[in-house]
Amino acid sequence: MIKVLVADDHQMFIDGIKSMLEASEKIEVVAEAMNGKQVLTLCENQEVDLVIMDISMPELDGLETSKQLLKIQPEIKILGLSMHNDRNFISDMLKTGAHGYILKNTGKQNLITAIESIYAGETFLGEEVQQTLLNSFMKKSKSLQVEKLSSREQEVLESIATGLTTQEIADLLFISKNTVETHRKNLLFKLKAKNTAELVNNAYKERLIQ
Repeated sequence: MIKVLVADDHQMFIDGIKSMLEASEKIEVVAEAMNGKQVLTLCENQEVDLVIMDISMPELDGLETSKQLLKIQPEIKILGLSMHNDRNFISDMLKTGAHGYILKNTGKQNLITAIESIYAGETFLGEEVQQTLLNSFMKKSKSLQVEKLSSREQEVLESIATGLTTQEIADLLFISKNTVETHRKNLLFKLKAKNTAELVNNAYKERLIQ
């Protein structure tokens, strides 16, 4: 039997998970916790194979609890659980050493499959979670791949974004108008922009300016 601890700060949700798993002949819920500190204590005092870990919990959240637990008992498997289908949440949870991530709207069969897969040594991500990571990867791959800007180009770019004219930028940075125009042309090329508006827009997209 796969001995499971369910950790969530809502008793109703814990009861729902237990209800979905009670018919399984391979999985047994041996403990439940409503915060991270309880998880650590319970895993220390009894045998637990896998923790279904809610990310948002009081006292110690799921991220910090996972880090601490795996330092003490690296053999325990962790299945991250959250209502947040967000790349940052997913990435942060997996970085703790968690072996999977599913959403709270996951159905009974997917939950059971996730637990059995992780217990067998595999990584499991829910379908919606996989799609979120794929979309994030595709978006990142479409980045402009901007060549690194020089410190002076960065100054000119920030000045352009604030709406300063070429003469005003020249006066501000103590350089000639021709030098400003040269930097402007280089910026248009590096950020693949046809005009100033597109230049500023691309700079914001690439987070070169805030």
